Amino acid sequence: MTATPQNAFAFPYHTCRNISSPEDESSDRKVYAGHAPASSVLMLEDNENVREYLVDVQGKQKRSPTLVHQAIRKTLVDTPDIFSILNGGMVIVAKSAVVDDKAKMITLENPSIINGSQTQGELKRYFQKAAGNPEFTPSIRYEIIITRDENLVAEISIARNFQNDVRAISIAGRKGQLDELEEAIRRHFPDANLRKRETDLVTDEDDGFLDTEKVIQVIFALMPPEILKRIGGAGDQTELTNKAFSYSQKTRCLKLFQKIEADTSLEDVFDCLLDLAGPAWQLYEKWKSHQKFKGTRLRSIEREKGAVVSVPDGIIFPIIAAHSAFVSQDNNGRWAPRIPIAFNDEELIEAAAQAYTEIAGSSPQLMGKSKACYTTLHRITSIYARLSTKTADIFS
Repeated sequence: MTATPQNAFAFPYHTCRNISSPEDESSDRKVYAGHAPASSVLMLEDNENVREYLVDVQGKQKRSPTLVHQAIRKTLVDTPDIFSILNGGMVIVAKSAVVDDKAKMITLENPSIINGSQTQGELKRYFQKAAGNPEFTPSIRYEIIITRDENLVAEISIARNFQNDVRAISIAGRKGQLDELEEAIRRHFPDANLRKRETDLVTDEDDGFLDTEKVIQVIFALMPPEILKRIGGAGDQTELTNKAFSYSQKTRCLKLFQKIEADTSLEDVFDCLLDLAGPAWQLYEKWKSHQKFKGTRLRSIEREKGAVVSVPDGIIFPIIAAHSAFVSQDNNGRWAPRIPIAFNDEELIEAAAQAYTEIAGSSPQLMGKSKACYTTLHRITSIYARLSTKTADIFS
């Protein structure tokens, strides 16, 4: 008698066929395919998928239904009898499977959807509207891949979702490329969680996720130019060291991060990036609501009852980039911004306000993209960095 797998999941089916290739067999994999009642997939997890259901997350409306969601709904309502033909079906991974042809049941170990979360979400909606008992239960096509190779599962999930324009942040998260960054952030923000999938919600609440792409952007803004020059094949090195890209090119920043993380010849650059993760985010949060902006009268700053609530990123990024002049290594090789005792924020705020008005024409967006604004503010901090011998590591 075959033992029941751990974390077993009962998957009823209409038809099931072993379609494993010789390569699958030689690699200790199996692949099954067939049709199953749509109700069979309702309770499946999708933790291995790079995407969750995009419309509803933990019972909260996430975003409006796309054309894909609307098309699935229309088919389920109008022609559920041809749903299995019109729908692309579902891809599932599991660690093991026991097929019972007589009972028409597959017992799966640790199954997860890796392609088809949108379909599952719409099917759940369909069954919920019918109080769990629709007039017609459609069939769904399935493919089940049996493997214990976790790296392969990640590759399959990415490849099977690629045609659906999966965002780079989901791919980086699924590959584990953001894990060390999250650990580095937690050295300064112990309860922080980085957003690793596009369905992770970025909120101001304690249970929300930090905006991972924004974190990476501010790190690049803070990194010293001599470190950025180490990134070969990154395009215009002058632009990289000027830092305007850190504000305006979010996708490029993420790709640069992935390049650095994957390139063993850039380990020293990656170490610097991780060291600066916490301090960079602390700087961002500090300047985002810096109360010394009160007297600047900059119209784009959000205020509430006289207090500064939110300073636009276009103003903040040149300021953070200016702090790169203070970044250095200690005797243990740890990178951090070490602020000269003589330096004060007010001088930088005054210079930022002047650059905002005279160079950027009072436009935060133009300021964030203006190389002249970055150069102007960096010139001030560079003077302090050269002249000062007494510093304080305020981000330790």
